[in-house]
Amino acid sequence: MTQSLAQHPAHNDTIYAYAGFWVRFFAQIIDGILFLLITLPVLYLIYGEAYFATEPATGSPFYGTADVLISLVFPLVACLWFWMQKGATPGKMLLGLKVLDAKTGNLLTLGQALLRYVGYILSSLIFCLGYIWVGFDKKKQGWHDKMAKTVVVREAR
Repeated sequence: MTQSLAQHPAHNDTIYAYAGFWVRFFAQIIDGILFLLITLPVLYLIYGEAYFATEPATGSPFYGTADVLISLVFPLVACLWFWMQKGATPGKMLLGLKVLDAKTGNLLTLGQALLRYVGYILSSLIFCLGYIWVGFDKKKQGWHDKMAKTVVVREAR
């Protein structure tokens, strides 16, 4: 479905198509691979082979502060930065997608980006239904998009 976002000078009347489930799924796969390519070597340098061979003795799923920062905080900060500054994570950029404010067509505010990230977590809780929702929604919005009032689009050709 092709639709124009709000008439906004920053977009020069560009026509966008809502991005569907599969292209967004593949963008997420690309982001996941890139994340692993960055974080696994860092975790290896910090913790060595033991990090990949055993479970933490603490009963926690994390080995320590560096593990928490790299596994939880880094993805949060990276997503927020990419959404707010570039309008897309690297996977979405590679596939020509953008995450925009559904009403104005602008890049996300900090509040929207945070809400969208929390929505990511909530979308995965019940059999990933919040993500699957994208395939059935008129504007191709997942629960995280609806929560943050965002849309994922690609420029129509």
